[in-house]
Amino acid sequence: MINAIIVDDEPLAQDILETYLEKMPEIDLIAKCDNAFEANEVLKKEDVDLMFLDINMPQLTGTDFLRGLTDPPVTIFTTAYPNYALDGFELNALDYLVKPISTDRFLQACNRAIEQAELKQKAKAMPVQDGGPGYFFVKADKKLVRVNLEDIVYIEGLKDYVIIRLPNDRVITLQTMKSLEDKLPTADFQRIHRSYIVNLQRIEALQGNMVEVMEKGKVTTLPVGKSYREILAERIDKLKL
Repeated sequence: MINAIIVDDEPLAQDILETYLEKMPEIDLIAKCDNAFEANEVLKKEDVDLMFLDINMPQLTGTDFLRGLTDPPVTIFTTAYPNYALDGFELNALDYLVKPISTDRFLQACNRAIEQAELKQKAKAMPVQDGGPGYFFVKADKKLVRVNLEDIVYIEGLKDYVIIRLPNDRVITLQTMKSLEDKLPTADFQRIHRSYIVNLQRIEALQGNMVEVMEKGKVTTLPVGKSYREILAERIDKLKL
């Protein structure tokens, strides 16, 4: 279950969002706040996974409030002002909904938020897997092929197959991304997109929604999905000087 709060100084806007959320059984609305200060008190006391945040509020704007949070929940801006969209995305907001918000657009944003919130919960709950053999075998070309974990640059999903990209080679095997992800040590590997898992040790650079890795002596650029961006940024930030 995803715990959510609504932060908006307009009661009607709160009621509309609450009505929409009734269509999302995965989301539990635990509080409606009239301003950022009320929301801050809720965040101190409750585990909040998702925040619907208005921007133009008295005393403290939504953007300034989010900017001041050290560990904000997944945030979706809900506002009547489209001109703040750039600020919203610079603050790593998952989405930016302009009022009046259609049901379809709201549900689309919620589904993305559920996916990202569940990823954050999984990352926090999952123990770091260390001490394994450092390799595994997969079936490829009618034989079992050994793959050393440290040699993996990234893994690319392609329907029912995955391509394991190595520095100077590749291994194609009949697997799902999910089954392979579950077997990889979380200390070294990170899902960054529905179609990509990257070896954190192989990342050369991170810029916006892209990461750069070295493959076959050349730089390869991989996309970072919005649902995965925040988790990857948090992990990279811990290594920043």
